[in-house]
Amino acid sequence: MVEELALAEEAVAACISAAAWALTEHDLITALHAAHRLEQRLAAVKLVLVREVDGRGTATAHGASSTAVWLRGRLRLGVGAARRLVELAATLDSAPPGVRDALTGGAVDVEQVRVIGDTITTVHATAGPEAADKAVGVLVDWAAQFDASLLRKLGTRILDHVAPEVADAAADAALRAAESRAARDRHVSINEQPDGRLRLTGILDTEAAAALRAAIDPLTAPSGPDDTRTPGQRRHDALADVCRLALRTGDLPEHGGDVAQVVVTTSYDELTRQLGSGALDTGLQLTPDTVRRLACDATVLPAILGGAGQPLDVGRQRRLITGPLRRALVLRDRGCAFPGCDRPPRWCDGHHIRHWADGGDTSLANAVLLCGHHHRHLHHSDWTVRLGGDGHPEFIPPTWLDPTQLPRRNHYHRRT
Repeated sequence: MVEELALAEEAVAACISAAAWALTEHDLITALHAAHRLEQRLAAVKLVLVREVDGRGTATAHGASSTAVWLRGRLRLGVGAARRLVELAATLDSAPPGVRDALTGGAVDVEQVRVIGDTITTVHATAGPEAADKAVGVLVDWAAQFDASLLRKLGTRILDHVAPEVADAAADAALRAAESRAARDRHVSINEQPDGRLRLTGILDTEAAAALRAAIDPLTAPSGPDDTRTPGQRRHDALADVCRLALRTGDLPEHGGDVAQVVVTTSYDELTRQLGSGALDTGLQLTPDTVRRLACDATVLPAILGGAGQPLDVGRQRRLITGPLRRALVLRDRGCAFPGCDRPPRWCDGHHIRHWADGGDTSLANAVLLCGHHHRHLHHSDWTVRLGGDGHPEFIPPTWLDPTQLPRRNHYHRRT
């Protein structure tokens, strides 16, 4: 074997230096298929050798704790790849001859062998050895047409082909087992970072995952040609918008005796001078710009103290743009008024064109509907908004975007 492998290595080395550009298209494709078959056959040889090394205890004799650890050092593999190699070698060793022949013949690759091995094990346990033997031929035929990923999906219905009398019962049992695993494994972890941010990790069951996607997917599309957020940032903002919508409904249970709400505490004088930071009821600090933006959000209840600490507005709902005024705002703007945005009214906040802390009044002439993203954008960018001569909002872009600063409007929400 050593001599044959040496000869094969020389032949492969000669192919590496050969001029592929000189091949005709037919010969190029033929050579590609031949190289792939050779790769699978060499993989089969490698697995046979790994299985023999593992069976002999070579790794232990060389002082390694396991064959995987020995392979990691000997072949400079990652430990995960080394473990998979040992596992696959055992799978191939116990697989029916048809699977080994398919790999050595170049008809399947090592990942397909892994899928076939897993599927056959399941069929054997569910329907017995006769059905498992039938499954081998079906799976090898499928492997000639489908990659490992699709082969695994098709394998979930293999019993329909080799043991139809138990297929429905087995599929129902598998579905119930998957549902049970999902219920057992479901969790969400919230870890607070030193700077006040949260790291979310977890696993959602199928139903919760569907609900989350239904809620945030419509909000994750770019809001316009100027939207430079990454997909991850858009998902973040969509989740924040869903939370704001839930807070706005008023249907959440009370928390600590109060309705669910975000409370920001700041000095009134510093707020009006745009200098002071604010504190959430969690103790975390917010920048002055963020405080001013939250203060004009109709779904946020500001808790404001005077300079001497006396309460001016604490514990009292202060919904700045609600009731008939909000209904009039919705009738006028029809949704987020920022140019190119298609967010509907229920995802929008009422924004004061002239901030109420600067003396702006709460009226239709001083309000505009903005979605969460564009509300933040307007507070933290050089865009400005005003009402045009017809009473509808128009936005002035910054000079770096449009030196002429031609006013722009949202034409998505058609008005009659």
